[in-house]
Amino acid sequence: MMAEHRAVAPLRVFLVVLFAVLVVFQTLSLPGQWAHMAEQSPELAYLRWPLTALSVFWVLCVQVVVVATWVLLGRVRKDRIFSAASLVWVDAIVWAVVAAWVALVGVFLWVGVGADDPGLPMLLFLLVVGVAVVGLLMVVMRALLRQATTLRTDMEAVI
Repeated sequence: MMAEHRAVAPLRVFLVVLFAVLVVFQTLSLPGQWAHMAEQSPELAYLRWPLTALSVFWVLCVQVVVVATWVLLGRVRKDRIFSAASLVWVDAIVWAVVAAWVALVGVFLWVGVGADDPGLPMLLFLLVVGVAVVGLLMVVMRALLRQATTLRTDMEAVI
């Protein structure tokens, strides 16, 4: 358990940095990128706001995962990870991944229908599969957490 406790502090530092970078992307970089695209390619200007909303939504999904991970790390540090309260935060991660995946599938289908070149649809397909793997992995991790919580509760009742 000591190795896990030593990893919590550096992981929290990286989560803070990641969250700060995500805020910059969400408020400055992504809206600016889509505005620049609309200026440079007026025929695609109609995509500016939908792409801005979609990209900001994806960043929001990642932010939910970061916040939930932060809370779970605090529960690890206090040795309270094996409780029903932790499952709520794991559920938040699962639902954020599901929401991002559904939006990604929509983009994949929209792009795939009218694509001339297979490059972008293949990249989007790779992302769809990758995000699905992450989501399913979180479902498995949730099941393991539930089992460990049940075992710990049973052991505490015996002792």
